[in-house]
Amino acid sequence: MSMENWTRVCVLDDIPRQGSRVLAREDGDIALFRTHDDQVFALLDRCPHKGGPLSQGMVHGRAVACPLHGWNIDLASGEALAPDAGCARRFAARLESGAVWLAL
Repeated sequence: MSMENWTRVCVLDDIPRQGSRVLAREDGDIALFRTHDDQVFALLDRCPHKGGPLSQGMVHGRAVACPLHGWNIDLASGEALAPDAGCARRFAARLESGAVWLAL
């Protein structure tokens, strides 16, 4: 039995294709990302490099480019892509009947 607490946060259409939406939270905003093929990912809205807002970056494939210094962050793992190193906190996300759910 999973200990994760799944919470419905929005519907898929609330997130632009190849874009993002921010879920504001007291303990740190979460950036919700949607790829071209409608996969959904969630990362803490903070680049591991200098804290830039990942939600304002360009989504390309399964990565997002930080708007401050261009670091590319893998959406599935939160890991910075080489040659950069670091990791953004990720949250498990799932799509079910058009709704986006996060494990918080």
